[in-house]
Parts: sequence; structure tokens; C-alpha cells
Amino acid sequence: MTAVVYTPLVAEWLALRDKLTTPVVRTGRSRGTRVRGAALIAGVAGALTNDIVPGDVIVASEIRDGGRGVPSPAAELMAGELRRLGLTVHVGPVVTADHVVDSVEERAGLAAAGAIGVDTESALLAGDDGQTVVVRVVVDTPGRPLKRVGMPARGVKALAMLRRTAPAIDAWAAATGERDLLLATPRSFCAGVERAIETVERALERFGAPVYVRRQIVHNRHVVQDLEHRGAVFVEELETVPEGSLVVLAAHGVAPAVRRQAADRHLKVIDATCPLVAKVHHEVRRYAARDMTVVLIGHPDHEEVIGTIGEAPDHVIVVADPAEAETVQLPDPSKVGYAMQTTLAVEEAAETAAVLRRRFPALTGPRRDDICYATSNRQAGVRAIAAQSDLVVVLGSQNSSNSRRLADVAEAAGTPAVLVDDAGELELDRLAGARRIGITAGASAPPALVDELVRCLSGLGPVTVTENGTLTEDVRFALPKEVSQP
Repeated sequence: MTAVVYTPLVAEWLALRDKLTTPVVRTGRSRGTRVRGAALIAGVAGALTNDIVPGDVIVASEIRDGGRGVPSPAAELMAGELRRLGLTVHVGPVVTADHVVDSVEERAGLAAAGAIGVDTESALLAGDDGQTVVVRVVVDTPGRPLKRVGMPARGVKALAMLRRTAPAIDAWAAATGERDLLLATPRSFCAGVERAIETVERALERFGAPVYVRRQIVHNRHVVQDLEHRGAVFVEELETVPEGSLVVLAAHGVAPAVRRQAADRHLKVIDATCPLVAKVHHEVRRYAARDMTVVLIGHPDHEEVIGTIGEAPDHVIVVADPAEAETVQLPDPSKVGYAMQTTLAVEEAAETAAVLRRRFPALTGPRRDDICYATSNRQAGVRAIAAQSDLVVVLGSQNSSNSRRLADVAEAAGTPAVLVDDAGELELDRLAGARRIGITAGASAPPALVDELVRCLSGLGPVTVTENGTLTEDVRFALPKEVSQP
């Protein structure tokens, strides 16, 4: 499938023809056959609201023409690529009119229907297969209409900005084509994450906003932003919470000192610590009570590890990997136990524990390693799709340990992997030549992000979607009593 760029106006064609390696076709305002397959319509347009200014770029999420609306699923992929070029980008519906829309009243009417941009050509060209992308640079707005002094300068600026979009357009063209998408099973939210999010939601419903949350409730930007919109207020430390307020402790757990600080400030506390993390805290307390050294396998800067250390700071030594396990020195090797951060890479954690057992024969540990069931299951799932894929995309935030480990596991299996917050962060260059793409999501990433990525990829060409794996998870943790009792 060959991708083609269409430019309705001569000036648009002249702006791009020497900047693109992708074929560029000048169409005029054609009412002929609509394009099929990978097509990108590039040019200038008018904005329908004054918060979009001349020189901004509009990417159409939907291409409208009267009663007809054609979705453009690849819009977020394209918008992300343009933003990485430093351009200001807006995503939303673009409407095609049969005349130049220049009055404030008419623009307001189109904006009221949800559109953000207007042109006179895109819907005449766009195919119905969802593979048309529209990239338009704004030249006029309600406050700066076409027939006003300054229009020539704005036109020159818009065409110069159009030239700057060329690298993103070529990246889009290289990324187009048919694909097989393999979805790892299981993926996305685990029981501990669901419990933590529902705890904040129930607290907002029962007690009203604001509900304060110490640190991110789970390590995912989308989850945090959604809860903020509902009235949650995220703080780094409790001293910024007004005395007597309601505060939720995040899923990663906290040190006892944080609980004492909450009591000193007379805060009403709801503890959303994952029960599996709470189990590790209990193990550390149990070892410390027997005056044992606790080797905590984990990443020293992770919030879960920081909270766990706080249970017995004089007894805990953190070991990050097998290399550190080979050199760690203990006060009394005859009195030592170990525990683990719950979100580690399973194989490396097991190797680290094996080194400790070899070096310290008296080492005691939990009946089973502390890495949670969800982490283990998701790593097994990504390992299975990596073996069949040209690229693995992991959806999750960079500060999510379990999500980063999924990318590590795929890389260890010999398959390139990328960790992104959402489709807009996925660089199109990574998709070039990748015809079988594995997709998974960390335990803290909303499942809707996977659906959105699949939808976006379908805008680059036909996709076949396959669920890979049959394992289901039916674990459910009870909510804290403060939000579960009537």
C-alpha cells in the first residue's frame, strides 16, 4: 500500500513538494472519486474558536461534510508526531463547507456542533475506510478573518508552518500498512489498582471534594488526571493537607512515620495500600521483631520500597539486582531474611534471591516470593507475544515499575519494546516495518488505553486483532471499611 499526500491548493503543493519523500498530488477542489487507502490531506484552514491561533496545526479526529462524518483514527498518532516537532496541535472535528466561512456567526454555529476547524476540500476527498488523515495549518480565526489587514502575512506564516510538518508526514507514510495486533492476556488493571482507584472514587461520592491523596494513587498519569477532574487533590507530603481533612494513602504503601504525621495533624485517613504490599510490610516487621537483618530486593527510589524500609529502617538493606547481591555485607549472616518489592521482573528477582541463598545459607524468606500475581501474569503474557512480534508496545507511565518491567521482559526476549503513556506518545518511526505488533498494558494502566491504541493503528491500514492467551484473573480485594460500610 502506497501512502499519498493530497494538497488542494497550488500554494500548499509548492510548500510541500520539495520537503517530502512521500508522493504529493495537487487536487484542486475536486468532487471526483474519493481517495482510498493511506491518504493525508495537507493544507491551510480556518479555526472556529479564538483559542486556536494562526500558525497552530489542526489534526482532524473526524472529517465532516453536512450530515456525513468520517472518523480519522490515526489523528492522535499524527498529533503526537507533530507535537514532538515543537508545533502547537489541536485535535478535533474539521468540517468542509461549500464556501469560504468568514462570518463570526457562521463559525460560531459550526463550533457549537463540536468542530474546531473549517476548510473547503477535505470531506470531498476523504475516503470512507478511516485511513484518511487531515493536517491543516490555521490561517484565519473568528477574530482574524480572511478579509482583514495582515492576511498575506498570516498566509506566509501558515505555509511556512506547513513545511515544518513534513518530517511528521513522511513518518506517517512510512508507518502505514496492514498489521496483525497481538493483545497480551492478562493486561491492564490488577485487583490492587482497582481497589485503590475505587477507594478514591467512593470517598469523593461519600464525603465530597476535596479528597486529598498522598502521592499518586497509582503510577499512571491518566488515572491521576481523571481523579483530579472529579475533585481529588494529590499532594507530595501531608504537611500541605489542611488539618482535619480527609486523606487517602496510595496503593504503594507508606512508612509508619507518615501515619504518625497524619495522626498529629488530625487527618481522617483511608488506607488504599495494596494488600500484597501490606503483606511485605508485615514480613519486614516480623523479621525485625526477631532482630534479623532484612534484605529487601527492590529499587531503592521506588515509593513501595521507601515505605517498606520505614517499617524497620535500622534492619533493612536494599539490594537492587544480582550484582549487588554478590557484594552485600550483613551484620550477622546467621540472622537474615529477605522480602521483595511486588513489581519486579520475575526472573531477575529470582536470580537475586538465588545469589542471596547461596551466599547466606541461613537466609529465610516468605513461603512464596512477594512479586504479586498480576505482575507475574503480565510478564508471562508479554513474553508470549514478544516471541511472535516485530515490536511490543507497553502502555503505562514511565514511573510505573510494573510497566517498565514489561518492556524489559519483551526486550530480554529479543523483541524491541517501547513504553508509552498513550497512543499520542508512540513515535511513528517505531512502527515503520513492524507488521506484527504486540500490545499490553501495565497493571496501573486503564484498559481503555489499549482500545484507543488499537483504534489509532487501524487508521494506518487494515488490522487483524488477536487475543493472545486465555488466563483470566478473578482476584478481588475488599475496600477499606471507611468507603465500604453504609
